[in-house]
Amino acid sequence: MQRRSRGINIGLLLLLSQIFHVGISNIPPVTLATLALNIWFFLNPLKPLLSSCLSVEKCYQQKDWQRLLLSPLHHVDDWHLYFNMASMLWKGIHLEGRLGSRWFAYVITTFSLLTGVVYLFLEFALAELMDEPDFRRNCAVGFSGVLFALKVLNNHYCPGGFVNVLGFPVPNKFACWAELLAIHFISPG
Repeated sequence: MQRRSRGINIGLLLLLSQIFHVGISNIPPVTLATLALNIWFFLNPLKPLLSSCLSVEKCYQQKDWQRLLLSPLHHVDDWHLYFNMASMLWKGIHLEGRLGSRWFAYVITTFSLLTGVVYLFLEFALAELMDEPDFRRNCAVGFSGVLFALKVLNNHYCPGGFVNVLGFPVPNKFACWAELLAIHFISPG
């Protein structure tokens, strides 16, 4: 996992354009703070990606638990940041408006930690069940786990209906899984 190259960050420019298009005053405070925090850590990472990514080997075996806090706030490149934060923008506007800012802040914080714990558990279980130690070294960063959890929560509050995933209508209750498959096929790494 290598840090993005410096230069023109088109994904970051598109994200800023989208934020200004929506209007900063139209973005609820916790959503705006989450966007700002992720952009800040993209531009000023606390640690390099290899020192902030989440893996069983680094987190559990070497007891580097700060990675649980760092990994959701770091992104591989500007496109990774763009897609995650564009999704956060829309989910945040809907959910924070529905739940209120305090509850939404609690949800974001809890999901940020729990998705990391679930990731570690799944990687550990795969390593054991398949007798494949490489799963312990798989390292992940980004806000995607939190976004999938928010999507499930959003589907709970807004059941029914359909969304468009790669041009196919998918019932809302299956949208998370369809998006996960689509991402895997579009970007398998």
